[in-house]
Amino acid sequence: MLKRAGIVGAFFIWAFAAALPSVASAQAGPFSDWAAVVIAGDFHGSNGGPTEAFDNARRDVSKELQRLGFAGENIVQFSVRPDRYKDKPLKSDTLAIYRSLNELSTKTKSGCLLYLTSHGAPQGVVVDRQILTPGLLGRILDATCQNRPTVVIMSACFSGIFVRPLAHPNRMILTAARPDRTSFGCGEDNVYPFFDDCVLKSSPAARDFAALASAVKTCVAVREVAEGMKPPSEPQIWIGGELRPMLPLYTFPTGPPGGD
Repeated sequence: MLKRAGIVGAFFIWAFAAALPSVASAQAGPFSDWAAVVIAGDFHGSNGGPTEAFDNARRDVSKELQRLGFAGENIVQFSVRPDRYKDKPLKSDTLAIYRSLNELSTKTKSGCLLYLTSHGAPQGVVVDRQILTPGLLGRILDATCQNRPTVVIMSACFSGIFVRPLAHPNRMILTAARPDRTSFGCGEDNVYPFFDDCVLKSSPAARDFAALASAVKTCVAVREVAEGMKPPSEPQIWIGGELRPMLPLYTFPTGPPGGD
C-alpha cells in the first residue's frame, strides 16, 4: 500500500511539474510573444519648428505597451533624433523598421503591432523626410508578420489612406484621420498629438484593442469640439474577419497609464 501511495504521489508531482510551463505562459499574458515597433517619424511641428510631441508619444506608448503585457525586449522604438533620448531608440528609417520587425517576428510567433506617429500627406506618412506609402508598409507587413494577428495604428494626417491597402482578415487598423482629413495637435508646444493623447488616456480603461479604438475615436471627437478644430478628423477603425472574434481573447490588464 505504501509503495502504491508513493507511486501515486510521484505521478502527481510529475504532472504538476509538467504543467508549470503552461501556467507560466498563461501568467505572461496574451501579448508576451508579440512583436512591436513604435515609430516617431518626424520632429517638426505644424509651423516648422521643433516639437517633442511625436517622441513623447513614442516613448509613452511604448511604456503603455509594456503595461499591457508586451515584453520590453520585443519592443523596438524609432526616432528621427535618437541621440537625444535616454531610452536609446533606433534611427527612424524604413529599411531599419523592416529589419527590426523581421528580426522581432522571427523570435516571436503570436502577433505583431506597429504604431507610427508623424506628419501625413495624401500619399503616405513621413518617416524622416521620406514618405512611407501604404503599398510599401503592406509589403513590409506581408514579409514579416505574415498571417499572424496584427494591429496597425497610424497617427498622422490623411492616415485613413492606409486602411484599404492594409485590410487583411488577420489585421486591425486604427488611423487618426479619414483619407481626406487632417488630424490635430502636432504643434511645437503640444505634449502629444490629439490622437496619441487619446490613446494614452483611453488605454487604462479599455478591455481590448477594439474597445480602445472606439474610445479613442470618441475622445478625439470630444477634444476637437472643445478646441474648435474643424473639419473633424474622424479616426478610422477596420477589423478583419479572422481577427474580430479573437480580439476579446487579447484582454488588457487594468491599471494606471504607462505615460508620465
